[in-house]
This record gives sequence, C-alpha cells and structure tokens, in this order.
Amino acid sequence: MRLRWIATSLLALTLTNPTFAAEQQRQADKAIEKAETLEQKAVEQGSPPNASRSETITKTEVQAVDPAGEAPLDDAITCLARTIYWEAKGQAVDQMEAVANVVMNRLQTDDFPRSVCEVVKQGSETGSCQFSWWCDGRPDSVQEEVPYTQAKEVARRALNGQLKDHTDGALFFHDRNVSPSWAKTFKRTHRAGDFLFYKPRE
Repeated sequence: MRLRWIATSLLALTLTNPTFAAEQQRQADKAIEKAETLEQKAVEQGSPPNASRSETITKTEVQAVDPAGEAPLDDAITCLARTIYWEAKGQAVDQMEAVANVVMNRLQTDDFPRSVCEVVKQGSETGSCQFSWWCDGRPDSVQEEVPYTQAKEVARRALNGQLKDHTDGALFFHDRNVSPSWAKTFKRTHRAGDFLFYKPRE
C-alpha cells in the first residue's frame, strides 16, 4: 500500500509541479546510473552485485523511473521492471521475485547477453523471444499502476543484490499449463504459483 501511495504521489506531483518534475527526473537519472553500475558488477562478478551504500538504489529513486510506464526500454530498471510486470502481473510477489531471479541469473551467466535489456530482448531478431511479452506484438506500456509499482520495487532489490534467489540458479521458466519440449532436458529447481523453473543439468 505504501509503494502505491509513493508512486501515485510522485505521478501527481510531476503533473502539477514543474520544480518537483525536475527533481523527479534527477532522482530517475540517479537510479538509472546506479543500476548501470550494479548491472556491470553482476556481469563482472558472475554473482549478485554487492551494492555499497552509495550505489544502492532507493525506493524513491526507483519509483521516479518510468512513472507512467511508457518509457522506451533502454535502461536496466525499466527493462527488468517491465519484464516482471508483463510476465507476472497479478501474481504473488514471490512469483515476481522468481522472474527477476531468472533475468539476473542470465545476466550473471556467460551464455547470455551482458545487459539486462539485452537479456530481456534476446531472440527478438529471430522472432523467438526468451521472454514472450517482448515478441507478442502487443503494446508494451503499463496498464495497471499497482503491479508496476511492485515490479519496480522487486527490480530495485534484484539490482541492489538484496533479492534472495528463490529459484536455485534457474535460467528458464514456463507456465505450468504448457509443456515445452525443452523442459525435459533441464533440471526443475523451483515452483512458484503457476511457474516452473529450470536450469541445465550438471
């Protein structure tokens, strides 16, 4: 409830107060810069970033990013939050967190691209997206404020290295109501609600 209030207040103030809008943009720029640093730490370390106090993205900063849910997908926070939103909106927070785990696990693995946005958009050039929402041909702008506010908070914690990996290193997942052929070749590591999670067999 508090996150919803923060997001609603920020959006309202942005629309009515130019000075506040400038401050919100400053907060958003700071969050995006921090996220880029943390993203690169995750790539270099091959593990969740250990954010210092000055690097940690705050709740206010993350909610200042993409307040209307319509920004281009060209920064780590927006790409991760939009993925969490579209893959798990309407689901419990643990399912949102598990989706974030998969994105971050891929970022930290040599077999996948080296930025959050590239991980999310992987396969779009061939029409076989790793995350289905990116290739479904529908508009990618946010439609519901509360789930997106939650998604940005989960993204913040994931990028800060504050999110436990519930999936035990999963790199793949699918809805339990479908049965992709590839699932048989991997080890199932976790179930969260309607989602099943996998990683390669050792």
